Amino acid sequence: MAESADGAPTGEATVVACPDGPLLVRGSFTIVDQSGDPVPRHRATVALCRCGGTAIAPWCDGTHKVNGFRSDG
Repeated sequence: MAESADGAPTGEATVVACPDGPLLVRGSFTIVDQSGDPVPRHRATVALCRCGGTAIAPWCDGTHKVNGFRSDG
């Protein structure tokens, strides 16, 4: 994946729904909180929680493995 001069990824964002796990987001994107403020990220690819059990929202911390989360499909 290409990166800009500041190391941020460039190009279209892609989202992959992991079976029974997080959403993996890659590419150029901004995550904002409920107030519309950007949420800092430190990686080009991030894992967003889908189970609601994470202690580090919005990021996945692996809690889906122990709380029985199952995705549809």
